Formats: sequence, structure tokens, C-alpha cells
Amino acid sequence: MGRELYLSWIVFVGAGLGGVARHLFNRLVPLAVTLNFPLSTLLVNAIGCFVMGALTGWFAYRGEQASQHVRLFLTTGVLGGFTTFSAFSIDTALLWQRGDSAGTALYVGLTLLLTLVGVFAGLAAMRALLG
Repeated sequence: MGRELYLSWIVFVGAGLGGVARHLFNRLVPLAVTLNFPLSTLLVNAIGCFVMGALTGWFAYRGEQASQHVRLFLTTGVLGGFTTFSAFSIDTALLWQRGDSAGTALYVGLTLLLTLVGVFAGLAAMRALLG
């Protein structure tokens, strides 16, 4: 039980840092408010997925150098707190409820495209650097 509690605290601290990073990012993208489009959520998800892909690639090629603690802290913790698929879902619902079907489709399509491209780009970057 002690080990699981310790690992949970590692995730908790990482998620807190990721959440703060997310908040600061939102403050840097005020354009999203004037566009009436969830641009910051879209960008956070794309960036987060790129970093997740890069980390996964790093762990695959240099995994012996990263402990379970580091992996949990960075992926489940920091990136879990930073990326926002729950926010993606509510933003999608709000766009739909406003009757903006074109905006909803654009947002869902761009989110899926950019997040998947981010993961594959991150993996490819690490493969090229470390493989």
C-alpha cells in the first residue's frame, strides 16, 4: 500500500504541474476568446500529443534510463494534467449546442488530425534522434 500511495503522489504532483502549465498556456492564447473557437484547447491537445509521442519514443529507445517514477510523473501526471480531452468534449458540446455545426465538425476534425499527427511526429522525432 505504501508504494501505491507514493506512486499516486508522483502522479498527483505531475498533474498539478501540468494543470498549471495548461492554465498559463490559456493565458497566452487570448485569441481563442475573440475567435469564439476553443483554439487553446486544440493547441494544448496537439502539443500534448506531440510530447506524449516524443516521450513514448524516448522510453522505447532509452527506456532503461527512465524509472517507472519518471514515466508516471511525465506521462500520467504532467501530460495528464496538461492535455484536455475532457475540455475537448465540453467545448465540442458547447459548439454543437450553439448550433454551430460547421464549427463543431471543424473542431472535432482538427483535434483528431492534429493530435494524431502530434503523436506520430513525436515518435518519428525520437526515432530519428535516437534510433
